[in-house]
This record gives sequence, structure tokens and C-alpha cells, in this order.
Amino acid sequence: MIKILTTGGTIDKIYFDATSEYEIGDPTIPHIFEEVGVHAEYDLEPLMRKDSLELNDADRAQIRVRCENSRYDKILITHGTDTMCETAEFLVGVEGKTIVITGALSPARFRVTDAIFNIGLAMGAVQSLSPGVYIAMSGEVFSAGNVRKNREAGKFEAIEVTATNP
Repeated sequence: MIKILTTGGTIDKIYFDATSEYEIGDPTIPHIFEEVGVHAEYDLEPLMRKDSLELNDADRAQIRVRCENSRYDKILITHGTDTMCETAEFLVGVEGKTIVITGALSPARFRVTDAIFNIGLAMGAVQSLSPGVYIAMSGEVFSAGNVRKNREAGKFEAIEVTATNP
């Protein structure tokens, strides 16, 4: 069984007009799973409907408590892309759980979206990785603390670690 927590973000956005008026709608996960034929057992819990720029440390603490208290050891979190790296780092240290955070650069309700691919990537990752906190975006899985959103390139990428000379 996989615990799925939803926090809002672009993946669940509904746009109303060309001036970018939107609201965060119901979680799109059940519709995506139905459309692509996913039959894995999951427990869906919508936590909040926020753009990730609106998330604060109290929200992140709520997410962490839900992860720590979950009876399931595999947890997938949908999250807005602007601050998912910060949330991933906030969750580091949750013991005995494999936590994978994913989202989308364009809403799941759009005809062209990365949401379905990212959800599929996250589902595979949460079922196969060892305990820890990960981000599944842009066709790759990154460990928390080793990833950033590259807004200019429109993708997530590993943070390059450079060795310092003694």
C-alpha cells in the first residue's frame, strides 16, 4: 500500500482565463491512475490546496508529522515545484520511510503536461528505492538536498558538488 499526500501546486491547478486566474482543485491522482490503468493499492489524503510559494514551515511540519505517523512505509507526495526542494530537505531524517515528492510544471488538466509522466516516475521510485527522501521530476530521481529547480531550462537538475582544495 502506498500513502499519497497531496498539497496542491500546479499539478492540481484549474485555470479560468488567460490572465492566469486559478484555484487549486481536487487531487488529480485518482483520474490519472484511472486513465492509465494503475491498479496499485493506495491511500489518498489531501492535506492542503496551496501553491507551493504559499507553503511555510508550519505546513512542512504538518507534512512531516503525517509521514512520521503513517502506518505505510512508502509515501508519495504531490507538491508545487517552486518549493518542493525545501520540503524535501525538511523531511530528511524521517525514519524507515521511502518518501518521493513530485509535481508538474504544467497542470495535469492541460492536454500537454509532464504530470502523468512525473506521477509514473514517482510511483516506480517509491516502490523500488530504499528509505530516504527523493524528488522525482524531469525524468530523474534525485536525493533531497542534491537537487534544484532550473527555471530557465524548465527542469530539475542535480546540484553540482565541487571539491575544495585543502
